[in-house]
Amino acid sequence: MSERVTPDDDRAADDDPALDAPTRDRLLADPALILHDRGLMRALVAAREAELGANVIDIRGRAMEALEHRLDRLESAHETVISAAYENQTGTQTIHRAVIALLEPVDFAGFVEILNAEVAPLLRVDTLRLVMETDALDEPQTDPDAALQMMPAGTIANLISAGRRAPRGADIVLRKAASETLAIHGQSVASEALLPIDLGPDRHPALLLIGSAEPGRFSPAQGTDLLRFFGQVFRLVLMGWLRE
Repeated sequence: MSERVTPDDDRAADDDPALDAPTRDRLLADPALILHDRGLMRALVAAREAELGANVIDIRGRAMEALEHRLDRLESAHETVISAAYENQTGTQTIHRAVIALLEPVDFAGFVEILNAEVAPLLRVDTLRLVMETDALDEPQTDPDAALQMMPAGTIANLISAGRRAPRGADIVLRKAASETLAIHGQSVASEALLPIDLGPDRHPALLLIGSAEPGRFSPAQGTDLLRFFGQVFRLVLMGWLRE
């Protein structure tokens, strides 16, 4: 004959709880505390499945595991979106500060001087070179410390193509540092950005060459919107100085 559990027996069990009184009272007052703790919920489901035995599948436990995995994926995607938005905001602020620095000089010499002194640190890059072509030179005359590098006509197209059969034209180039540009950087860089500058039909093109010691700082997979904006502002400022 099976024993019958009476209310007195229930009260007796309650009088000898496994938890200490403060913890038990807190859980009774707010049971949702357990629901908000993934570790506790997993332990409860595992204990329940252990009671059922190996031949019984608890669908509720499996459903909770599936929901937990889905929540993990959603949280990961959410963190990725937030991180990307933060990086975009930070990048935009950096470009804005660099643009303001471009507008501050009162003469062309000051404009060239701030490229290394102010703009490069603002962009957090190691080198920043303005390459311009001239018919007065037959051979390159690089100065490793100068922000302005004067080159013979046709040099910029060779720098952009870097040995490729099909030059990229006026597109911004993000790549590993090429051997063709190392002398212009004046120091060892691992990655670089090349921003072609069209100065009009009556002038040779120019090039803004940016270098970084970080291998992953510039790569073809990255977006170029902010660099394109910076290059457009740089072009307008440079053309303004050349008109004077």
